[in-house]
Amino acid sequence: MSQLKTVQDQNLAIWLPRLAVHGGPRFLQIADALQAAVADGSLTPGDRLPPQRQLAAQLDVDLTTITRAYDEARRRNLLEGRGARGTYVAAPKVELASILDLSMNTPPPPDGVDFDDMLKQGLSQVLMRADNELLMTYHLAGGSDSDRQAGAKWLEPMFGHQDFRQVVVCPGAQAAIAALILALTEPGGVILAEPTNYPGLRAAASQFGRHIIAVDADKHGMVPQMLEEACRQHKPGLVYLNPTLQNPTAVTMPEGRRKELASIAQRCNVRIVEDDPYWLLADAAPTPLATLAPEQVYYISTLSKCLTPGLRVAYVLIRDPHERERFLVALRSFALMVAPLTAALATQWIFDGSAEGLMAGVRNEARLRQRMARDIFAGRYCGTGDGLHVWLELPAYWNSSQLARAADSEGIAVTTAEAFATGGPSGNAIRISLGNVKDRGRLQAGLQRLSHLLVRRPEPFNPAVV
Repeated sequence: MSQLKTVQDQNLAIWLPRLAVHGGPRFLQIADALQAAVADGSLTPGDRLPPQRQLAAQLDVDLTTITRAYDEARRRNLLEGRGARGTYVAAPKVELASILDLSMNTPPPPDGVDFDDMLKQGLSQVLMRADNELLMTYHLAGGSDSDRQAGAKWLEPMFGHQDFRQVVVCPGAQAAIAALILALTEPGGVILAEPTNYPGLRAAASQFGRHIIAVDADKHGMVPQMLEEACRQHKPGLVYLNPTLQNPTAVTMPEGRRKELASIAQRCNVRIVEDDPYWLLADAAPTPLATLAPEQVYYISTLSKCLTPGLRVAYVLIRDPHERERFLVALRSFALMVAPLTAALATQWIFDGSAEGLMAGVRNEARLRQRMARDIFAGRYCGTGDGLHVWLELPAYWNSSQLARAADSEGIAVTTAEAFATGGPSGNAIRISLGNVKDRGRLQAGLQRLSHLLVRRPEPFNPAVV
């Protein structure tokens, strides 16, 4: 028994971290050290950890730090408590999820950020400072003055200081797109868009009885000459663009192309919806079209892709007051308001700096994952190293539907090019979303399986009959 205890004490001594002054929160350093020790076998299932007070004394930290570290390690399924007997290294958790979902474009867990603590602190501040009755009642569409001021602050990296009265707060970018379609187009009217685009645009247009016509795009985005011809031929109500890290192709439209398209919009007097969810995730993103043609462009920026989808808050910049009112009338017809509690949380995070820290963590993690995808897919990787997704061109012996079925049989969900088609050929590609899988190691394993699948020839598809 004494020999076993000696071995366990030696193992525990090996994993004890040297806490770095600039290494991030100490509780996360301790949890990371635990995770590394379990991964390399220094700690094995059944090893007993020191009591929290003892470990706090050994590491010269306060007890709260150890408690948070153990809680974080339990959240990662590394530890289990056994009542009075203490805390032990847990047995590996059996992964019951049958599908590795690479089809949903969501932000990854933020690198170096304790999101749970940020959420608790943010809600605590909101509830302490706000009138709780106001958080649980109806509000006029468009947001309170404080929420619109937060929106103007959120848009400062793109536009500098803005009059907050030009900002409208919406319950997500999809609601903003739908309201703009209602406000700017008539039943049976035409919307111009690139051949592959955000599926939510097609869904909203179809519901409202509008028609999407595809305008050719090249490696820089929508082709100016083709846009001008389409404007003169179809008299569109609006043009939809997603110019930064485009969904799904990951193309960022260069500034020269943006200037050409903005000039055409002014000449043809057509409105542009600039849906720009990834601008803040991009490295040195070009100037938004809404700066180049401010009277022609409605700009949408959502928190769902930079922070977390659960906030369901987007900011729309509309400079003309009459057009802003038209937009609000359309928005009120199906979405009265943003949920006041989430709007208040977004405002709190933007003003106290939490949003900026969270976004930096998301950006850092996204870039780590992009680097991983680039290394795994090598010559087939289409991206700039930023953003939440990869557009993967397929070899000729695969088509996207075949590959999606084959990936599904391997327990991996991806999105085919056809899902993004707004007219014309959609290309032979798949979109791989990098943020939806929380564990980076599990994501890496899934990407490697996909890479191995790509080099194999497709097998005949024989559906099971039961």
